[in-house]
Amino acid sequence: MDQKDINTSALTHGLNSAGTPTQTLRDSVNQSLANYFQQLDGQPVTDVYQMVLSEIEAPLFESVMAYTKDNQTKASQLLGLNRGTLRKKLKQYGLL
Repeated sequence: MDQKDINTSALTHGLNSAGTPTQTLRDSVNQSLANYFQQLDGQPVTDVYQMVLSEIEAPLFESVMAYTKDNQTKASQLLGLNRGTLRKKLKQYGLL
């Protein structure tokens, strides 16, 4: 199993690097959305899809850029994006 498989397994199966069970990313998103909808208290809401994407993408890019020490080539490879798309997203979130 290569590092990518290990990382994916940890996110989808709820295991940390030591193999200890933990909350999955999916569980965290589900819990956050349940809390969000509960707090709406019946108020109308639109554009939830875009809101969730922006809430997830910004910290994702921040974390990846920190991890790669702002190396855009490494970050784009890690994310599976081409470098142009990465730069566009970094600009979108004020990270460039």
